[in-house]
Amino acid sequence: MGVSGAGKTTVGKLLALDLGWSFYEGDDLHPRSNVVKMAQGIPLTDEDRQPWLGRIRLLIDDLVSRGESGVIASSALKQAYRDQLVGDEDDVKLVYLKGEFQLISERLEGRQDHFMKSGLLESQFSAMEEPDGAVNMDVTWEPKSIVVAVKQALGL
Repeated sequence: MGVSGAGKTTVGKLLALDLGWSFYEGDDLHPRSNVVKMAQGIPLTDEDRQPWLGRIRLLIDDLVSRGESGVIASSALKQAYRDQLVGDEDDVKLVYLKGEFQLISERLEGRQDHFMKSGLLESQFSAMEEPDGAVNMDVTWEPKSIVVAVKQALGL
């Protein structure tokens, strides 16, 4: 979890590959209307996010019911979102990729093929509620180092 540009996809894919788990890109679960809004530089509202959060929760429920492990990249900016996603599932763990606005803004400026534009980063930082109980990772570290630290923190 973390704001756009924190490295969720990069780290998530590396972690999933290392563990032999499936990786799921939460952005792929956004309704088309959300993608259009973000591409136009319009921040999503809590109401906009509900169908997306519901889809991610269904994915989590499906994985848990099948006894499968996976890595899901999702911003999960607010505690209410995380509560909806995780519920009372003890097996669901959160990893928070945390970084400073300037660094992440620079990363977003370099992106060419993503619907999330750098102009929306400020709204994400404003909405972000730091998580309790998550594994916190500094995004200035190399992705492979973050993966090693996450595995160690989660006992994997």
